[in-house]
Amino acid sequence: MAALVALIIGFSKGGLGGTLGALATPLMALVMPANEVIGLLLPVLMIADVFAVASLWKRWDWQLIVLLMPGAVVGVTIGTYFITNAPTATLKLALGIIVLLFALYKILEGRLFRHLTYQAKDWHGSIAGTVAGFSSALAHTGGPPISIYLLLRRVPTHTFNATSALFFAIINWVKVPYYVYAQLFDFQQMRSLIWLLPLLPLGVWGGKLAADKISQKAFERVIIALLVVTALLLIFS
Repeated sequence: MAALVALIIGFSKGGLGGTLGALATPLMALVMPANEVIGLLLPVLMIADVFAVASLWKRWDWQLIVLLMPGAVVGVTIGTYFITNAPTATLKLALGIIVLLFALYKILEGRLFRHLTYQAKDWHGSIAGTVAGFSSALAHTGGPPISIYLLLRRVPTHTFNATSALFFAIINWVKVPYYVYAQLFDFQQMRSLIWLLPLLPLGVWGGKLAADKISQKAFERVIIALLVVTALLLIFS
């Protein structure tokens, strides 16, 4: 499962999108305690971020990053407090609910923006950042609020992808001292999984190849179905 998750993270960073990456944490949580999964996957995500940011170098919008970051730090703080105080069963339930909400957002995404008129306000970035920081700290699935915020601002595609990549790369570094404080890192376990690291660039390479050959719409439908099933297993197991 760990090898599959490493490939999934690589594929998602390679061009198959954040919907696939959202499967990583819940899949691992099916075979490990949720709090152990959160700490174990963070270094893997941080290494994968290097490939994502490098491939989109300097295409991001710093102004949007600055608007999102203060709220994101608040969200990570709240999320870490929840992790340190919630029982493992509650954490697993919360993870399942967040993943289910992520899948629901992806299903309704097209309808959500079709009839919506939006006027950008700077404080909207704080709200999006807070929600993203919370869900990212809790389940490494902070994509939807950031996607909604950037789509509503009609950010060009390259800027959208680069800004998202840089934002989550920064957030993952922000989470490090919080996770150390919450004792979520098991360094012995991490050392035992070093053999997985070569799978990340392999996954990124595979993701780049597959992105041009797979129907994105059909692919996302399959992943959303998997997300729903995985979320329900987490909630009801």
